[in-house]
Amino acid sequence: MDSEKKISPAVINRLPRYYRYLGDLLESDITRISSKELSAKMNITASQIRQDLNNFGGFGQQGYGYNVESLYETIRSILGSDVEKKAIIVGMGNLGTALALNMNFQKRGVRLVGLFDSDPAKKGQKAGALSIYGVEALETFCRREKPDIAVLTVPKTATQETARFLVSLGVRGFWNFANMELHTDGATVENVHMGDSLMMLCYSLKQ
Repeated sequence: MDSEKKISPAVINRLPRYYRYLGDLLESDITRISSKELSAKMNITASQIRQDLNNFGGFGQQGYGYNVESLYETIRSILGSDVEKKAIIVGMGNLGTALALNMNFQKRGVRLVGLFDSDPAKKGQKAGALSIYGVEALETFCRREKPDIAVLTVPKTATQETARFLVSLGVRGFWNFANMELHTDGATVENVHMGDSLMMLCYSLKQ
């Protein structure tokens, strides 16, 4: 890929979808697929698929289509999921627990290594294979394990302070589920607003 080429954010935002669908194809032992066939599965035009993937080099072959495994691994590399990153979850309420138990972090190149909560009653409880630590253990744990990502499911009043503390401990990325926009110097933030997604669904139903 030409490092000088500016890739549209819309294209980047579609890459995880390609990755997910290609992963499903691999699990079904499908080794190649045409842009037309992929279009039917993803509800994206074949032309759009070809345009998106051409941003990163030529993958398809005339009369053959795409090698599913090769394209899957290439997108994995583009997204940075080929290099394992460590993650922790801070805030083990209903949402944090659901993420710990049900989110396939490993498939996306992330290894969940620690769970934390401020409630003393949760200390020592388990979510899956991991035990929950008190937040007082964050500093020692982070200096030892050096997590790259913190998943924040804490109350919004505690989000900014928690993020600043974690940045000081070397955390470089935040997946923020608090109901606020988190902006933190020295780190990359992905703010998740599930309510926004629900409202967009309501808008679609209105049309």
